[in-house]
Amino acid sequence: MATKSLQKRESELANTQRQLEILSNGIFQSGELPTFANKIKETNQFPLKPKSIEILQINVGYMCNQVCSHCHVDAGPDRKEIMTRETMQQCLNVIEKTGAHTLDLTGGAPEMNPHFRWFVEEASKIGVKDFIVRSNLTIIRANKKYYDLPEFFKKHNVHVVSSMPHWTRGKTDKQRGDGVFDKSIKALQELNAVGYGMPDSDLRLDLVYNPSGAFLPGDQMAMEKDFKKALFDDFNIQFHNLFAITNLPISRFLDYLIASENYEDYMYSLVEAFNPSAVASVMCTNTISVSWDGWLYDCDFNQMLDLKVASKSQHISEYNEEDLSKRNIIISQHCYGCTAGAGSSCQGTVA
Repeated sequence: MATKSLQKRESELANTQRQLEILSNGIFQSGELPTFANKIKETNQFPLKPKSIEILQINVGYMCNQVCSHCHVDAGPDRKEIMTRETMQQCLNVIEKTGAHTLDLTGGAPEMNPHFRWFVEEASKIGVKDFIVRSNLTIIRANKKYYDLPEFFKKHNVHVVSSMPHWTRGKTDKQRGDGVFDKSIKALQELNAVGYGMPDSDLRLDLVYNPSGAFLPGDQMAMEKDFKKALFDDFNIQFHNLFAITNLPISRFLDYLIASENYEDYMYSLVEAFNPSAVASVMCTNTISVSWDGWLYDCDFNQMLDLKVASKSQHISEYNEEDLSKRNIIISQHCYGCTAGAGSSCQGTVA
């Protein structure tokens, strides 16, 4: 398993243009598979247009205490990109004015941003309807300065969405690194101890599942039942919902697909599983993604490919909801990942 980011390894895939070239050439350039644009033209859904903005997803930095094999952010301890307090303040100014009802903080490990707690405290005063922090769980056990995070989350009524590849140690550690499973279990137990994940609790605790290999996730509801039974039976852990998310063929997962010679087969799987009814509900239609340095994107995945919004408003400092509502959403072949099967978004299946 890699212990460094693509950027640190100086991989050609650290270059977003190279990733886009791979996604546009080969089986798509030859016509063997239809491009995503041509596919949605067949169902009269091109160009893809936004609906009202409901979610502001803010990436506060790519620094992380883990180096996961599938990470589309290419996050890791060696990534130093961190959102400044000035940019956070610009985000807060927008949150106060926008109609978005959900604030979604992500990373890397968002908790590693030195201004993270200040941002959470300030954002919680604004009173968004759903305040999400995406935690990798192990950060809670990574250092004693993070040990009080469960209590901090509770104090600010944060909705915790946590990565959990599997209910078994072997599959989890294979994807995320040795020891990750045991630390994740400990962190979940600590979240449960302060009230998170309990059946009648308002302290929301949801888990996220990503497949560990070159295949699509199974049925979300069936997997949720399996996760709940295994984690409760083995560790007395409870949580609310499981979100099954398809791995998109970008960044470190694209690197894995190419290295394992699964790229073409995986793209065939995505295209063959294309579900036109999922297109209308993909997350880019109701989300704006903000990068650590304040640039605006249609979604978190476009952010990682440096595909900025097609709007006059391209930075949080010049955020204009009216302009953004008129844009066409930027697409490429990675978008098949969000429209395969039951669809996929940061909130799980969409169709």
